[in-house]
Amino acid sequence: MAIQAVQLRKGMIIELDGELLRVHDFQHVTPGKGQAIVQTRMRNLRSGSMIDKRFRSQEAVERVQLDSQGMEYLYQEGDSYVFMNSETYEQTHLSADAIEEALPYLVANLSLKVDFYQGLPVSIEMPTTVDLEVTDTEPGLKGATASASSKPATLETGLVVGVPQFVNIGDRVRVETSTGEYLTRV
Repeated sequence: MAIQAVQLRKGMIIELDGELLRVHDFQHVTPGKGQAIVQTRMRNLRSGSMIDKRFRSQEAVERVQLDSQGMEYLYQEGDSYVFMNSETYEQTHLSADAIEEALPYLVANLSLKVDFYQGLPVSIEMPTTVDLEVTDTEPGLKGATASASSKPATLETGLVVGVPQFVNIGDRVRVETSTGEYLTRV
């Protein structure tokens, strides 16, 4: 399906010169004179390499239609990650390069969607939030409440987030997957 370059958004997958590319970042630039452009940074889903590409704002780009299936993350096996279809129990392997942004949030039995293109898995769609256990943080201050001060906490996946003073080791916290920010203790 062809769309204009100004309609590109982070996370979209497009086809360019026979390659599948995921938009990592984009910026709409309007110079003082001349045509507006869209500057993009994209990851090649096959090779994993990053490329920068500039499109004219009205240029047509081919957006790829993906088939999404509900799956559950099982475990890591070498450099690949194993997912299981919740209905058919069929297992799918994805490389670390294909799911790089999701790695800090992957825990066993996490339900998510895996995107397929022509029968091959190409990416995953994370839930909006995940609940992770705090494995390391400084001791909380006595009598601390939800004040403005925060402290770093290392979560079970290795992700480090700023948490309020009252959060301790062993607590579970909810983290937003799009920003990596602490939301609440659960």
